[in-house]
Amino acid sequence: MRKEGIRMDMSVMCLMHNFIRFGFMFLSLFFGLLLQSTTGRDLKFVVAVFRHGDRTPIGTFPTNTVKKETWPEGYGQLTKIGMKQHYDLGKYIRKRYPKLLSAEYNQKEIYVQSTDYERTIMSAQANLAGLFRPIGCRALNNKVRWQPIPIHTVPRAQEKLLSYPTRTCKRFYVLLKETMAAKQTLGQVQSHMKFIAEMASFMGYDVKALLDFTNQKFWNAYDALLVQKIHKQPMPNWASCQAMRKMKKLLGFAVSAMFGVHKREEKSRLQGGVLVKAILDDIGKAADGASELKMKMYSGHDMTLVALQVALNVFDAKLPPYAACHFFELYKEDSGEHTIEMYYRTKPKAEPHPLTLPGCSKSCPLAKFKELVSPIIADNVEEECNKV
Repeated sequence: MRKEGIRMDMSVMCLMHNFIRFGFMFLSLFFGLLLQSTTGRDLKFVVAVFRHGDRTPIGTFPTNTVKKETWPEGYGQLTKIGMKQHYDLGKYIRKRYPKLLSAEYNQKEIYVQSTDYERTIMSAQANLAGLFRPIGCRALNNKVRWQPIPIHTVPRAQEKLLSYPTRTCKRFYVLLKETMAAKQTLGQVQSHMKFIAEMASFMGYDVKALLDFTNQKFWNAYDALLVQKIHKQPMPNWASCQAMRKMKKLLGFAVSAMFGVHKREEKSRLQGGVLVKAILDDIGKAADGASELKMKMYSGHDMTLVALQVALNVFDAKLPPYAACHFFELYKEDSGEHTIEMYYRTKPKAEPHPLTLPGCSKSCPLAKFKELVSPIIADNVEEECNKV
C-alpha cells in the first residue's frame, strides 16, 4: 500500500509539473507576442561564443618556484572558480533571453559545440547547468538539481572551427613571417626591447627564444604568473603590477599582429573567417525558417575569440578574460527585415557592451552584414592554405 501511495504521489507531482509547465509556456507565448507587438521586433536566434573559465596554468618557465605539483588537477584544467564563472554565465544567458528558449532543455532549440579539451567541455557543462535548471520530473532527484545535456566535439587533430591559429595552414605561416618583418611589428618590438630582455633574464630564457611569439614561451610565462596571482600563489619580486600590465599589453599587440595588422583580411580568411562563415550559415537558416534551433553555443579559447573579433575588425587588442562571451543576436524587424546585433561580455557583474561592425550600424541589416564580411570568407579554405 505504501509503495502504491508513493507511486500515486509521484504521478500527481508529474501531472502538476506538466500543468505548471504548459501553463508557463502559454503565459510565455502570450507575453512574448504582447512584447513583440509593442517593440516591433522579434529575437529569432542567438549565437554565443565563449572562452572557458578559470583554469590552472598551461605551463611554466625555468625560474618559476611554483612547480607543476602545485596544481593537483594538472596543467590546463578547469578550476572550481572556472566552474562557478560558467554556471553564472549560464544563469545570465537565461536572464538575458527569458523567452527565446523553453524553460526546460529541448534538443531542437539549442546545439552546443566545444573543442576537445577538458576545460572547454567542462565549461560548457557548467554553463548549461546554470542555463537549464531542471523542474520537477526532469531532475535526477530532489537532491541533484541537474540533468545531462549533450555537448558535441571533434578530435583535436580534426578541429577546424574553434581552435586557432590553425597549425596546418601553410599560407598563414607565410603571412605570419611577413607580419613579423613588417615595420609596424618591428617598431613595437624595438620599443619594448629593453623590457623584453629584462623579462627573458628573469624567466631564464634567451631573449631570442622569448621574441619568437610562435613558441608561446612569453605567453605561457605571463599566463603562469596570472594564474598564480589569482590563486594566491607566490609571485617573484620582478612580476610587479606594472610589469604584468606591460606583458599583457605586449601580448595584446602580439595576438593582434598574429591574426591582423598585416594583410588582416587574407589571414582572417584562413582563421577566424572560418567561424564567421559557420555562424552566418546558422543565422541564415534561422532567418529563412529552415532550422528549429534558437541558440548555438561554441565553447572555445581566448584565441577563438581573438581570431573571430579580428576577422570582424572589432578586436580591441585586449586579451579576452575567462568566461568572456561574444553574442550574435538575430532579430526580425516589424518591416520584415532581419538584423544582427553583437555584444561582448567581459565582466561578470556588468552588462555586455555592443560591438558595431565597421561600415554598419549597431543593428546591422543581415544582407549588409554579409556584404561587409565577404572579404574574409573563403570558398575553399584548404585550397587557400596550400597557396605558398
